[in-house]
Amino acid sequence: MPSEELVVEESAGNGGVAIIRLTGPLTLSGVFKFQSVCRAQNAAATIIDMTAVPYADSAGIGSLVLAHVSCQKAGRKLGLVGVSERPKEVMRISRVDQLFTFFPSIEEAEQKLTSVA
Repeated sequence: MPSEELVVEESAGNGGVAIIRLTGPLTLSGVFKFQSVCRAQNAAATIIDMTAVPYADSAGIGSLVLAHVSCQKAGRKLGLVGVSERPKEVMRISRVDQLFTFFPSIEEAEQKLTSVA
């Protein structure tokens, strides 16, 4: 598994939402690619689809925190979709899970992140 490489894909969702799909482990070897894509985003809301992320190390979790901070500073919204138990447990242990809004599907994330609260 360590030889797996993180694949980062961007697309546009409904309502001008940016969707970043991650495939593979979110670890130190892939965080720079992920951070580069995150920094380039300027949509009002970004969804990070982690459905195909089997695990994340501390560097990967740190990159998610940086994405959260960047979005917050810019007044943008961020949502995580499809976070499996292993990455979610690392977030719980490091106590950063409370920073994120988790959604079961991209459709629900799009709906909630684009609705006026």
